[in-house]
Amino acid sequence: MKKQQLFITTIILLTISLSGYSQDNDSTVIRKFFNEALGNGKSYEWLRELTTKIGPRLSGSEGAKKAVNWGKNLLETGGYDRVFLQDVMVPHWVRGKKEEGYILNGKSKISVPLVALGGSINTPEKGLTAEVIEVKTFQELRDLGKEKCTGKIVFFNRPMDATKINTFEAYGQAGDQRRSGANEASKMGAIGVIIRSLSSTENDFPHTGSMQYATGVPLIPAAALSTNAATLLSKTLKKNPSLKFYFHQSCESLPDVLSHNVVAEIKGSEKPEEIIVVGGHLDSWDLAQGAHDDGTGIAQSMEVFRMFKALNIKPKHTIRVVLFMNEENGNRGGIKYADLAKVNNEKHIFAMESDNGGFTPRGFGIQGGSAEILSKIQGFRTLLSPYGLNEIERGSGGVDIGPLAPQGTVLVGFKPDAQRYFEYHHASNDRFETVNQRELEMGAASMASMIYLIDKNF
Repeated sequence: MKKQQLFITTIILLTISLSGYSQDNDSTVIRKFFNEALGNGKSYEWLRELTTKIGPRLSGSEGAKKAVNWGKNLLETGGYDRVFLQDVMVPHWVRGKKEEGYILNGKSKISVPLVALGGSINTPEKGLTAEVIEVKTFQELRDLGKEKCTGKIVFFNRPMDATKINTFEAYGQAGDQRRSGANEASKMGAIGVIIRSLSSTENDFPHTGSMQYATGVPLIPAAALSTNAATLLSKTLKKNPSLKFYFHQSCESLPDVLSHNVVAEIKGSEKPEEIIVVGGHLDSWDLAQGAHDDGTGIAQSMEVFRMFKALNIKPKHTIRVVLFMNEENGNRGGIKYADLAKVNNEKHIFAMESDNGGFTPRGFGIQGGSAEILSKIQGFRTLLSPYGLNEIERGSGGVDIGPLAPQGTVLVGFKPDAQRYFEYHHASNDRFETVNQRELEMGAASMASMIYLIDKNF
């Protein structure tokens, strides 16, 4: 009887010991990721190269072409199992010479910061001058009717909601005026549209971003004012509703151009047929260096791969890093990657994206998957919370990886602190020097830790 009790006790202690060993081992590995990123990290230097040596990388541009070559060459030095390109036909929109904008208030001519929205047509060669109709919503515009809007420039002046703690929620609620404002204004007879920049900060940096023209609606030029300029125009309109606005832009859409997604791969040791993706988008808008959007995501994703190799961690599943092309004005890289995954009968179980800036890590948003999968991932919080990663909940995965969702892929969006992101998003101040090295490296280690835990536990 005593022997039997001793045997049972031994088994229990062994089970506890093994369980503790597993948890301790995971904790040790995660600590190694942070030590490696903070002590020997390459992400900051890679970001410096991408942003300062290559610079703006709008799809179809020479900068985008250089970025593809840079990413491929850099990944080929990493000793991974495979590095390859995926052909993607992308839009080629060019801004042309610097835009001009003026408030014409009687004899007063006030210059204001203004940029064309991505995909917009140009103004007439001599520019566009007209009276201004200010509205905040599409319904307000429709209520005015064609009689009041025909021949005018419509000014959408709805700010991002400053009371929203989640700045991405505020951005989403304000974004329709940029995406579709030109169409709604054109339906009412307007000859041009200007919008308040989608920014959480009052400054003189106008923010660009993509817009789309609807079929069957006359095309009118579309531009964004800086938040300070929008406030000034609104105040001036209240004093003089008959003032006029002038703007000039030379942008045009050229034929599509061949570009590429850049892909690197580490083959899985146990389940090589199941794929986990980590990535960001290589393209950026043309106004600045594209540091937070999305140079940081590119540098962090490549750093995840480097750390797996440096720490000699052999994943069970095949892991891929993907540098997606054309997220900003078409998402053709993400769509092409998902299409090829389906054609090649590949099974993507998880995909992670970093496209929310290079700020202090907060957690991850989980899109798709069962309640059991979410619960299991949330169980990693014990291991991740010492590094500030407490927010693990339902949320958005990311634009580039979104097309994988219909194939059953669980999407994981890396979530840094977002309070400053929309100060730089799509604007000329999105530069390398705005990224903090330690925050960037903490993010890379956070992403590597989550990839490691997913790979081990699924």
